[in-house]
Amino acid sequence: MPVPFGDDVSAFEIRDSAKLIVVKTDMLIGKTDVPPRMSLWQASRKAVVMNISDMAAKGVRPIGLLVSLGLPRGLTEKDVEQIGSGLNAGAREYDSYVLGGDTSESCDLVVSCSAFGACRTGSLMLRSGAHPGEVVAVTGPFGNTAAGLKILKENLPVSKRLKETLIDSVFMPHARLNEGLALAQTGTVTASIDSSDGLAWSLHEISKASNVGFIIDKLPIAQETTRFADLFDLDPTGLCLYGGEEYEIVVTVKRNLFERARKRVPLIKIGRVTKEPVLILKTPDKKIQIEARGWEHFKSSDKKT
Repeated sequence: MPVPFGDDVSAFEIRDSAKLIVVKTDMLIGKTDVPPRMSLWQASRKAVVMNISDMAAKGVRPIGLLVSLGLPRGLTEKDVEQIGSGLNAGAREYDSYVLGGDTSESCDLVVSCSAFGACRTGSLMLRSGAHPGEVVAVTGPFGNTAAGLKILKENLPVSKRLKETLIDSVFMPHARLNEGLALAQTGTVTASIDSSDGLAWSLHEISKASNVGFIIDKLPIAQETTRFADLFDLDPTGLCLYGGEEYEIVVTVKRNLFERARKRVPLIKIGRVTKEPVLILKTPDKKIQIEARGWEHFKSSDKKT
């Protein structure tokens, strides 16, 4: 198989061709994946973004999507129209289309999307290629979604501007498709993963797949997350590492080619790859082991294995 089991996507070789068919499926469930006050339009759009983000992390442009809907009784015609409109908006945002699917009755909202695309053989950015000495980088800051979810769940009082920014990160996530495609073209990336399960969990997944470790010496904490943490005496490090739902891309890059990659995509360097398969957060005062935790369905801070 071109892609080891457990990576973000699956892929199949096209006979007598130098191309791969790449497929991804992901599911959104109402009670566990839709936070308070998120509209059906936003939820269905998010279901598309979830799939696009994993394709982005592999450097694959999605061609189309199939969608299976489980709809609970009590939904109105307007509700169903919102779901359809959100699905279409999410697909068109990334120059793709919803091509069909299935609909059935269910006890909870279920939006199951399957995305598919194609790429050249050998161009996929897998989780399993990192080597000691390489650079660890991300496509954007972390922590805002964890802060936004706390506001939604606990109704925390913050300024209007900060509240809008943090909640918008939850309600309107964006997949880094252009960045993923650009990075794949550079040939500089050795390992890549979508960060929707959290920065710490994503690093552990690359560590496990590549049999390497990391020293992280510059956490990519969002400015808004730092301000939010200061307001409520919270640890911004925890919000950054263990929040999840950011949909950034976490990559390892060949050290001598990092500047080439950064010219194409404004990557944030956060650390380096090590030989020993241990994940360490290095601060000016101490070294802390990064736990294998991430966000799990808006219910727990512990990622299940």
